[in-house]
Amino acid sequence: MIKWLERIQLTVGVLFLITFFVTIIIQVATRFMGVSAVWTEEVATYSFIWSVFMGAAVMLNRREHFQFDFLLKKLKGKGKNSLYLLNDLILLVFSIAIFYYGIEACQNFWNYNWVSLPQVKMGYVWISVPIMGGTMAIYTLAHIIRNVKNFSTEEVAE
Repeated sequence: MIKWLERIQLTVGVLFLITFFVTIIIQVATRFMGVSAVWTEEVATYSFIWSVFMGAAVMLNRREHFQFDFLLKKLKGKGKNSLYLLNDLILLVFSIAIFYYGIEACQNFWNYNWVSLPQVKMGYVWISVPIMGGTMAIYTLAHIIRNVKNFSTEEVAE
């Protein structure tokens, strides 16, 4: 299930990144032609936000996110597993907070409208925050479960 969820999230992130690049190309082309396409700035910004948030969750799952690995390189066995577990517990609390406060932000700003496309609600942008937080929590829980299982076998869960 985790690989399936990651694949969906990565696909969504890539689609929004493609949308970002296409919108930027349209923006540059229309400015070059002297035409004003006001909507491109908001579409580019919000699609970039979606791509970054989806990518951040995937990178957390792959353990390729920002981390201090000084201690991880020095530890082995149960010590390394313990540090991974501690890191994952901190990330789980952080992810749950992002999920919770992301829902609050989404509810508070749902009915705000885009400036250039007033028929589009800001909630569609804000919903990326609880999606990121929720999937980060799922990925982190999977890491914790795998890590706890590895304590008995002396493997290091990376």
